[in-house]
Order: sequence, then C-alpha cells, then structure tokens
Amino acid sequence: MNQDIAAELKALGAVLTPAMFGRTAELFAPLVPAADICAVERDLPYGPDERHRLDIFHPPALAADARAVVVFVHGGGFVRGDKGAPGAPFHNHFGAWAVASGHIGVTINYRLAPGAKWPAGAEDLAGAVDWLGRHVSAYGGDPRRIVVMGQSAGAVHVANYIAGHHLPAGPLPASGAIMLSGLYDLTSLEHSQFEQAYFGADPSRFAGQSSLKSLVQSKVPCLFTVSEFDPSGFQKQAAQLVAAYAAAHGVWPRMHYLSAQNHISPIYQLTTPQDWLGAEINRFIAQPGA
Repeated sequence: MNQDIAAELKALGAVLTPAMFGRTAELFAPLVPAADICAVERDLPYGPDERHRLDIFHPPALAADARAVVVFVHGGGFVRGDKGAPGAPFHNHFGAWAVASGHIGVTINYRLAPGAKWPAGAEDLAGAVDWLGRHVSAYGGDPRRIVVMGQSAGAVHVANYIAGHHLPAGPLPASGAIMLSGLYDLTSLEHSQFEQAYFGADPSRFAGQSSLKSLVQSKVPCLFTVSEFDPSGFQKQAAQLVAAYAAAHGVWPRMHYLSAQNHISPIYQLTTPQDWLGAEINRFIAQPGA
C-alpha cells in the first residue's frame, strides 16, 4: 500500500466516526475507475419493498462463456448505506472491478433497521440471489456460480444467509461467500445501538440470531477478512471464528488479516493501485473450495 495512505489510515485509528469514514472515502475516491468502463442496468426490482433494488454491471458485449456473478452487500451499521447512485465512486467501483476481473458485478440495497429487524437482511439477500438465479443469464452471468460478498453489516447479512436463518429449506444457490469484517456471535459481543436496532435487546435471542455455529459447519466455501485497524469487537469476533473453526476441523478457515487497512478501506481500495484484496477474491471465486 502507498505509505502516505497507510500512515493516514493508521492515524485515523480504529474508532468508527464520521471523520474516519469521510476521510477514508476521500483518500480512495480519486483512485477508483468510473463505472462507465462497463454496461450498467440500474434499480432492477428483486422484491416488493422500495429498497429491493439491485444494479448489474456487465461487459458491453456479452462473452461467449457465462461469467461468475459477485453480489456485494454494503455496510452501514444496519441502519444506513446504499449500493451507489449513478456517478458516485462507491460502490459503483465494485461493479467496475468485477467486470474488469472477468465477472458480473451486482450491488444491492436491502431493508434497513429499525424498520426492518433480523433476519430481514438475510431474507433480502436470499430474494436477490433467487432473482439472479432466474435472470442473470440474460446479462452474461452463470446462475450456478453466484458468490455473495458483504462488508460489516453486509457481512453479517451474508453470514446469516449462509447460516440459513429463516430461509426456505434446501440447498443455498450461492456457490461461495465472502465476509469482510463481520460479526458472528452475538452472545459474546458488546452490543451498540446499531446492533440493538437490528437484533433487538433480548439476550435470550442472541444465540439463535448468531451465525457462528452454522458457518463453522457450512458446506458453502467461505472467505473471511479482518483489518489491522478494525475496532476490537470485530477483531475478537474474527478470533472467535478462527478458534471455533479450528476446533471443529483442525485447520484455520480461509481468513485473511489485512495489514494497514481500517474497517472500510478494504472495499474502497478495490481497483486502485493499492489493491491486494482483489487478487485474493479472484482466487477464491476461481477455486472456492481450495
């Protein structure tokens, strides 16, 4: 990573503040490509709610072979966030990265707390994946290769989706899952107002709302990351997931420690000269079970 950017990220610290979010975006926004390097279909409805909208990024000319589909689920503390408006650097840059990497990129909106409580995020992601399974081939995507990827609250929704919370019985259509700085065990987590807005405040429900046990046993290939400058709660959750997985399988999960990164910089730095994570994601998509 560029040493000046690395120094700024370190100076911003691990506390999630508006200043940290804003400055991190300022550092990477000039470095990401515009989405006009590919074709974009915007605000396609995948469900009845006004937030049930997704954008599909694909090559202007469809390739002969169907591409893997990478679905990005944004963060925002369960109560805010957006897939990206036209012209915005984030998260349109994710779609541009996906197409440049040989995939079909998808960004989704989902219902937000406090209006939408757990497990609304997993339900919405399931609805989006189901819609893509039926329609993405029209955009050059392979419905048999749908990888779901989330950051922060988005990672929690991906984790709960893979855990199968309140979803129809049967195999999940996702072929892989990527979770950047997620939360997996609510029983050991110090809950903030954001977790309370989505999960509620009843400790007797936390075990059932947690994804950890199901993730450890899931047959869906998973990739996890945690950042050097993530808040301690996310660090502890990552360590707990590693310990539970190692206890169950005798090996580490596919977990990457992202040096010199903060809570949101890993997704912002995709497509930039600072990008290292993109190559790891591409390796996972190519061989999710490896």
